[in-house]
Amino acid sequence: MKGFDPSYMLEALPDLLGYVPTTLLLAALAMVLSVAVGVVLALVRFTKVPVLNEVAIFYISFFRGIPGLVMLFLIYYGLPQIIPGMRAVDALTAAVVGLGLKGASYLAEIFRAALISVDRDQREAGLSLGLSHEQIYRRYILPQAAYNALPGTANVFIGLVKETSIVFTLGITDMFASAQMVSAANLRYLETYLMVGLLYWAIIVIFEQLVRVLEARMSRPYVRLT
Repeated sequence: MKGFDPSYMLEALPDLLGYVPTTLLLAALAMVLSVAVGVVLALVRFTKVPVLNEVAIFYISFFRGIPGLVMLFLIYYGLPQIIPGMRAVDALTAAVVGLGLKGASYLAEIFRAALISVDRDQREAGLSLGLSHEQIYRRYILPQAAYNALPGTANVFIGLVKETSIVFTLGITDMFASAQMVSAANLRYLETYLMVGLLYWAIIVIFEQLVRVLEARMSRPYVRLT
């Protein structure tokens, strides 16, 4: 029986670091898709477009209720049964789409709440000054909504980074899949999985610091001078 050997964590580190770009790329691409779909869903929900509003409500409920792993299997293994063209979709694309569509269901409600949080009086004040709706939203509403949505949006990205650990089930070698291979080869499971856990944590901590900097910069227009 092998005991705990902290030095092996450092030995496993280079192999794990080699797949950090894959993990970040997956999370970033999924986040881009999440934001694009989430904005559309939020606007549909915010403006209460007939029929589309009900479709958006169903989408948000459905994609929130399905585990990420099930979503990936549906897209990569399930849909090709009824859509032959999807057999050409590679695992990386399926993972990005699956994670992105699920992330959009959370962002839609975050963006909608951010739009609602902006005081309606500002719209009326803008109209009374002769500004168009486009000018009011671009100059006042959207910047405030973006600031209000930042913490929730950051949490969704953090969730995506962690959820990339399930893409190995599609045959993609990411940071977690690399940890599995390294630990299986050397039977140092505790050290390897602890090291990969620390890497995920380090990524999240660095990202949180970046968000704090961005949040501080975005808050400047709303800080009252005394």
